[in-house]
Parts: sequence; structure tokens; C-alpha cells
Amino acid sequence: MEGLDFLDTFAPVAKLTTLRLLLTLVAAYNWSLTQLDVNNAFLHGDLHEEVYMQPPPGLLLPNNSVCKLQWSLYGLKQVGRQWYEKLSTFLISQNYILSSADHSLFLKRHDTNITIILVYVDDIVLIGNDRVEILNITNMLDQTFKIKNLGDLTYFLGLEVARNSSGIHLSQRKYNRSSS
Repeated sequence: MEGLDFLDTFAPVAKLTTLRLLLTLVAAYNWSLTQLDVNNAFLHGDLHEEVYMQPPPGLLLPNNSVCKLQWSLYGLKQVGRQWYEKLSTFLISQNYILSSADHSLFLKRHDTNITIILVYVDDIVLIGNDRVEILNITNMLDQTFKIKNLGDLTYFLGLEVARNSSGIHLSQRKYNRSSS
């Protein structure tokens, strides 16, 4: 039976405008620009209520049986919201500040150093000039969630990102090919 938050599925995701602004800062200040991918992100979400599902096909149980979930599961309507809650709680515990303008944007400043995290579901863009903090948060994310470090950002939100000594070039060639 549907509960009170059954349709509460919203989870903030990165805005293209925010990404463009951050890429401008990266180009202007020659900051680091890395992409991370969280392995099985949706399985990290915590359930705060009892959630039941019909048994999957092939699982032989008595008629009218249901399965009680112990943790978040792909396909669960609330899974995106639960994952975002888990990730944002972790980042805030690491002294990152959630932006009030874009809830997918987290910032950490120390003196003249800055580290910025932009989140799109299970993809994370890590930006900044604090190499020690970038290494630290990458390691902490890997220990907590298991991540893949994809290296320099090359594709995000439908944009191909190519960086060289003259700046950053953006293209939507792949996006345009797939939508035609």
C-alpha cells in the first residue's frame, strides 16, 4: 500500500547553468576538474520506514506474500531521494556547505583554497585548487561508497568537455547525434 512519501521522489541534480559557471572558473583559474562515478549509488540509501514489494518473478513464495526491504533498492520510487540524502549528509559531515542556489552544489573553503562538488545522481564533478582536499575527499568517498575515478571531466550533462592550454571547449556532438 502506498505510504505518505510514495510520490516524494525528488532528488536535486546538477543544473547546466551551474556547470557552465564552474567550467568558466576552471578555465579562468586553471583549477582541477575531475569526474567520479559512485558504484551502485542507489543501494547506499537508507530506508527510514517499512517498505514492502511484491516478490520478483521466479521467487516461489506462498500466495499473497510480500518482501520487506532491508535497504534501498533500484526501482524503488524513493531511491533517488534516499541516495541524495545519504550523500549530502556525508558531504556536510566533511564540512562541505550546501549551496542555497543549487542543491546539487557543495563547497568547502579554507583560506584561499576552495573545493567544489557538483552532483548529478551518481556522477560527481570535483573542482578546485586545493589538491590535498581533492585527494582527501576522493579517498573518503571511495572508502564510504566505493567510487570510480574517471579522471579529467570529458562528458557531463550532455556536454563533451575538452580541455587544453587555451581553455575549455564544449560540444554537444554526441547529444545531437543521439537525439536525431
